[in-house]
Amino acid sequence: MNHKVLLLNGSPHEKGCTARALEEVSKTLNEEGIETEIIQIGKENIPGCKGCNYCVSHGRCVYNDLVNGVAPKFKEADGLIIGSPVYYASPNGTALAFMDRLFFSAGYPKHMKVGAAVVSCRRGGNTATFDALNKYFTISGMPVVSSTYWNMVHGFTAEHVEKDLEGLQTMRNLGRNMAFLIKAIAAEKARSGLPLEETEDFTCFHQGK
Repeated sequence: MNHKVLLLNGSPHEKGCTARALEEVSKTLNEEGIETEIIQIGKENIPGCKGCNYCVSHGRCVYNDLVNGVAPKFKEADGLIIGSPVYYASPNGTALAFMDRLFFSAGYPKHMKVGAAVVSCRRGGNTATFDALNKYFTISGMPVVSSTYWNMVHGFTAEHVEKDLEGLQTMRNLGRNMAFLIKAIAAEKARSGLPLEETEDFTCFHQGK
């Protein structure tokens, strides 16, 4: 069985720190027999979600841009990795807008696809950024893949990242863990199916009758 992971580069720099981290994960996944595709999203003009619900009735976002191009690929993929630099202790705004619209407009089940966030920073703001990105997975029934440290690299250029030996090691361990989890989920799915996912209840915390 062929497995595939999409890696989204939320940085505007195609050859920067985030790209270098994603390349290390991608290479390791390939060595583990997992197909990968790195998609550059950080240079695109990605508007934020305007809550129009066009996607609910049409199955795609009202903005016909890269989000609509990635959505069908995400549907077929076994895993998704989002990489982002740290901007003021948060993910890049383009990465957030992309993820907001991708996860909201792609209405198909994401249950038991695996997800991971990769963060690059010069010094600080990394764990806050990491936390924000992981929330897309935890709200969608997607197991989050861990490593031997938080999934981050440090540096101001890709050359700096080359010297972050622990960071690159973390990326390789992330790739191995993701490959293992994808294969394990696929094996159990083939044996007994996916776990039941209840979606009937939808609570709004309103007052009154």
